[in-house]
Amino acid sequence: MKYLYLIFSSLRRKKLRTGLTILSIMVAFVLFGYLTAIRQAFVAGVEVAGADRLIVRHKVSLVQLLPQSYESRIEQIKGVENAAHATWFGGIYQEPRNFFAQMPMVPEEIFSMFPEYVISDEHQAEFLATRSGAIAGRGIVERFGWKVGDRIPIQATIWGKKDGGRTWEFDLVGIYDGAEKGTDTSQFFFRYDFFDETRAFGQGQVGWYTVKVSDPDRAAEIAAAIDAEFANSPQETKAEPEGAFVQGFANQIGNIGFIIMSIMTAVFFTILLVAGNTMAYTVRERISELAVLKALGFTDRGVLSLVLGESLSLTAVGGVIGLILAWLLVSMGDPTQGSFPVFYIPTRDLLTGVFLIAAMAFVAGIIPAIQAQRLQIADALRR
Repeated sequence: MKYLYLIFSSLRRKKLRTGLTILSIMVAFVLFGYLTAIRQAFVAGVEVAGADRLIVRHKVSLVQLLPQSYESRIEQIKGVENAAHATWFGGIYQEPRNFFAQMPMVPEEIFSMFPEYVISDEHQAEFLATRSGAIAGRGIVERFGWKVGDRIPIQATIWGKKDGGRTWEFDLVGIYDGAEKGTDTSQFFFRYDFFDETRAFGQGQVGWYTVKVSDPDRAAEIAAAIDAEFANSPQETKAEPEGAFVQGFANQIGNIGFIIMSIMTAVFFTILLVAGNTMAYTVRERISELAVLKALGFTDRGVLSLVLGESLSLTAVGGVIGLILAWLLVSMGDPTQGSFPVFYIPTRDLLTGVFLIAAMAFVAGIIPAIQAQRLQIADALRR
C-alpha cells in the first residue's frame, strides 16, 4: 500500500500512453468476454446433457427416419427406464433468418424425459388438451414477442400437409423455462399425434429416440444392446450418449473451442507486447529516479515490487473495466438476435479473466522489474 502514490504518479507521467494501453487491454478483455459467451453457446447443450440419456438415431444418417414401433422394443431392453421420440420439423417463421428448433413429440413424454424444462401445471394441462397446441422456451418467446394464446404460423420446408398446404398453424398454450442457466430455451415443441395425422408422408416414422437409462455407468453397454436389437434390420440404429450427439452438431461447423482459443491467444499475445513495451519504456525513462530511490534506502526487492505494482495496476484497470463492460454487454442478450440458444459468460470464465489479468501483469512487468532491481546506483546516475 505504501507504494500506491509512487505507482499512480508514474502512470500519470505519460497520460496518453497509459490511456491507450489501458484502452487496448480493455478491448482485449471485452473480446474475451464475447468469445467465451459464444463458446458457451456452442457447448451449453453438451454441458446440460443428461449423463443418463442416450440418443438413438438411424445408423446411416439423422436424416433417415426410424419406425415409431421401435419405442416399445427399446423400452423392453434391460437397463432402459424410458424412451421418447422426436422428429426434426425444420420450418420457417416469417422469414428464413428466423431459425429455431421445432420438434413434434408426445406431450406426456417431454417433461418426464427432460426435467430441465420447467413448465406450470396449467400450461402442461393445456398442452395435453389442445390438439394443435405447442409450447415454446422463454428465450424464443422473448425473441419474437409471443404470448400464450397466440397462433403461430410456420412455413414447412420438409413436411407438407395432406391438403397440399405448406403453412402449419399452432396455438401457443405454454412457455417453459430452464432449470439451469445453460438450458436451451429456444426450442418449439408441438404434438406428434397432430403432426402425424396432418403430414403428407412418413406416417408412423420418427427422427430419433431419447432413451433414459437406469445406470449411467452402463450407458455404453445399453447403447450396444440397443444397436444389437436392430442389427440387420431395414433401419439399423446408432446409439450414443446425448452429450456426444449434441457435440456432433457443434462440430459440423468446426472445432469451435480451438478456433476461439486461437483467436484469444493471438489477441492476448498482441496486447501482452503492448503492455510489455509500455512497462519497458516506463522503466527506461525513470532509470535515474529509480537510482535515487535506491540511494534513499529502497531495497532491490522494493524496486522490483514497485515496477510489478505499476504493471499490475495498468493491466488491472484495463482488464477489470473490460470484464465488467463485457458482462454488461453480454447481459443485454445475443447480438445476433437469436443465433445462439444460450448466451452468457460463465462464472468460471470470469475467474479465468481475473487470472489472465494477473498473468499478463506479471509477464509484461517481470523483465523491466528485474532490470530495475539490478540497477547499480552509480551507473544509473551517470546516465
